[in-house]
Amino acid sequence: MRIVSWNVNGLRACVKKGFMDFLEASGADVVGLQEVRALPTQLLPGVRSPPGWHAVFAPAQRLGYSGVALYSRDPPTRVETRLGIEEYDVEGRLLIAHFGRMAIASVYFPKGSGTDRDNSRVPYKLGFYQAVFDRLQLVRRRGPVYVVGDYNTAHTELDLARPKTNARTSGFLPEERAEMQRWIDAGWSDTFRRRHRGEAGHYTWWRQWGNARADNVGWRIDYVLASPSAQRRVVDAFIWPDVTGSDHCPVGVDID
Repeated sequence: MRIVSWNVNGLRACVKKGFMDFLEASGADVVGLQEVRALPTQLLPGVRSPPGWHAVFAPAQRLGYSGVALYSRDPPTRVETRLGIEEYDVEGRLLIAHFGRMAIASVYFPKGSGTDRDNSRVPYKLGFYQAVFDRLQLVRRRGPVYVVGDYNTAHTELDLARPKTNARTSGFLPEERAEMQRWIDAGWSDTFRRRHRGEAGHYTWWRQWGNARADNVGWRIDYVLASPSAQRRVVDAFIWPDVTGSDHCPVGVDID
């Protein structure tokens, strides 16, 4: 079984750049999306409900903003899209699809930077991290859990090209990195890093100017975290930097 995650930076725009071809060619059984930035009714029928796929969406209340989705070959047995905390739920950042005892969460963690390019949203970001962590700690009691998505945090210095110059930038602040570490300390596995220990140069997001992608000056901020029982099933973890259509690239795992 293959699980893929991709921040598409606007699904309607990504569709024009080949998303539907990617969906079929990916070999995936489940594809989690972040930053969909569209209501389901704003999507073409073939995108909203493509043949051979079951699609579920959790849009933001604000039009053209945030939103997550999940496409699966088999229908989920149950879907959750709310934490029960209004300030987070209105932004459409969480979708948990249950497939029997296994769960796959597509999550779009907030940026910590505000509209003035400051770090004013860091408290909101950390609060969302905490709320999702608490929820998924409960979900993992029932069975394997994979948490796929854009975490908007580079965990270690290996996970971005220029750690020293970004020490005070949201996405690499000590308190944000500590949130990532709390997941690891609680038994969640960074599936890619488990299979590529100590390897630099693996990134999932690049700025859209200055030749950043061509020069591979990026950040690894998209992850698949696995609960202990889920990690035992992982046979491969990958990043697909050659897949274009967004400023992020897809990441994923193959599981037994």
